[in-house]
Order: sequence, then structure tokens, then C-alpha cells
Amino acid sequence: MTLYSGRPIPEGIVATSPFAEPQHANPHLRWHPLRGEWVTYAAFRQNRTYQPPPQYNPLAPTRDPDHPTEMPAGDYEIAVFDNRFPSLALDAHEPPTLTVPTAPANGKCEVVVFTQDPQTALSRLPLTRIELLLEVWGDRTRRMGGQHHIQYVLPFENRGAEVGVTLHHPHGQIYAYPFVPPVPARQLAQEREYFLQHGTNLLTDMARAESDDGKRVVFEDEHAIAFVPACARYPYEVWVMPTAPCQDFASLAPAQRKSLACALKTVLLKFDCLWERPFPYLMTWYQAPTDGADHPETQLHCQFYPPYRTRDRLKYLAGTELGAGMFAMDVLPETTAYELQQVDVRLEAAA
Repeated sequence: MTLYSGRPIPEGIVATSPFAEPQHANPHLRWHPLRGEWVTYAAFRQNRTYQPPPQYNPLAPTRDPDHPTEMPAGDYEIAVFDNRFPSLALDAHEPPTLTVPTAPANGKCEVVVFTQDPQTALSRLPLTRIELLLEVWGDRTRRMGGQHHIQYVLPFENRGAEVGVTLHHPHGQIYAYPFVPPVPARQLAQEREYFLQHGTNLLTDMARAESDDGKRVVFEDEHAIAFVPACARYPYEVWVMPTAPCQDFASLAPAQRKSLACALKTVLLKFDCLWERPFPYLMTWYQAPTDGADHPETQLHCQFYPPYRTRDRLKYLAGTELGAGMFAMDVLPETTAYELQQVDVRLEAAA
């Protein structure tokens, strides 16, 4: 476990766990010949903790040493620890022999607990905490990506039962993969081709075009922007990024980090205010691969995938999306962007 804070952390804090023995997780990969991609298998995840009552929240700080949780008591702001039910594990070994190629799922899965308060949400945390979270993601990327077989590090947050959350305490996860997964790999290929043709960064050029157009922008300042992309595949899909080229969390300058925290909190507050209830989403952060090479073609950015289609109906992937991979949208990006633009939110003064 690693603890993070914007102030000195007292000595003597001891990592706790409600489990006496390690999980001995041993996930494995199976190759999908038709799709040309790996699928990870971790059947033991069926036994993971599922929506426990508040008094058994494993992400709340330990109050009774005889009944520890995953979180120690003490003065700290963010905690990171190894997922006890991982889809990827550094010591995975001896995959089964099957009719398709298999391999050990040698990666890493971490849990990032944003706060000790189980009743709050990322949208309600102070800007200084969100800035710290951006630094934490950078530190974890450096640590995990520094291992030779890790090729890509992906931080994300699932929020809400509608997207499959099993624990409601504010937290996210980080997956470190032994390969570049299909979605970022495809994005990187597009970015690389654009960079070779134009000598500029695709996403920063898109952000500049959105800024000039203005119809779909929901936040913008000197260093960061948030907008509903003109090509959005989900209602209320929003992208958040620095306006200047920045390939990963480690490359963020302090001013960029401050602006990115403001952009992120603005989007989250607009989501919650628009719906007048906790807004479910998947928030995924994309960055450069951890292969040690320079990647001027790619841009650190976040993509929000909310499931809602209208105020009363949920949007789930169906025939054309799952079967063909072509998304069908029933609402224009300009419409959802306008709704978000009309939501007035106030941020506290940045430190």
C-alpha cells in the first residue's frame, strides 16, 4: 500500500487487510483468433466483495483493529493498494493448454481510494485533492510502467451500479497491461498516421478546432479544455485534455495540472447538476505507452462514457454497437453539449 497527501503523513501508519491470506491470483490470457486480441480470464473474481452494507465497507478506514478493512486509520488523503481480485497479476504463471494460444496475464491491477469519506464523490472533492490525484496517476504510471514487461497503464473510474460498480466508496482503478490494449492501440495508430502526415498532434488540433467553433465546449481556460466531440458515440460523452501537447501524466506542468483539475471537476459537477442525482459514468484516461520511447503523436486525455440516452432511459450497447462495432446515436452532440453548457457550476478558488 502507498499513501499520498498534500501534507506530511504521520509515521506509524500500518497497512491493514480484512483477509488473513493472500489471494494467490493466477489469471491467464487466451488469444481470440478472429478479433486478433487477448482476452483475460480470472474466474476467482466471482468471489469479490459485492455492494456490501455501509458497516462492512472494505474501503473505509479501519476503526476496530480486530475487524480491519483494506484502509488503515490515519491522516492521509489518497491510498493505493493491489487489487485482491486482479484481472492481471505480475506473478501469473502456467496458463492452461487449449485449442487457442494462451499466456500468463502478467500485469498489475491497483485500487486508488480517492478519500476516506464514503459519502462523497470525486465531483465534490476539493481541487487540491483532484490535482493530487493527477500526480498519483503519474507516479503509479512511472512505477508500474518502469517494469520491463508493462507496455500500457490505464487509470479509470467506474461510477454507479449502472456501469457495474461493486463498491460505492469513491475510488478508481489502474490496469497495467503487458501489451497496448485494442482501444488505445487503435487510437495510437490514428494519431501516428496523422502526425506523419501533418507533423502536429491530432487531439490538440481537434481541441483547437472545437475551441474555435465553440458549440460543444463545456470548459476552457489557458491550459485545459473539455468538450463534447463532434463524433461522440455516447450521449453526454465528454473529452478532457490539456490544450498543449502532453503525452502522459508525468509530462504535466503544474499550471496544466491545475487547469486539468478545474476542467475535470467542472464536467463532473455539470453531470450531477444536470441529472439532479449521482450521474453514472466510465471515466478513462489515455496516455502514451510505457515503452521508453517518445510519443509526440499522442495526447494525455480523458474520455467520459455515460450510459444515459435521455433523462429517463438508459443507453446500452446493442446490435449494431456490439455486433458490428458501429455506434448509432439518437441525439446530436450539439444538443447534449448545449444542455451541459446551460448548467452553471462554481469552483472554489484554486490554491
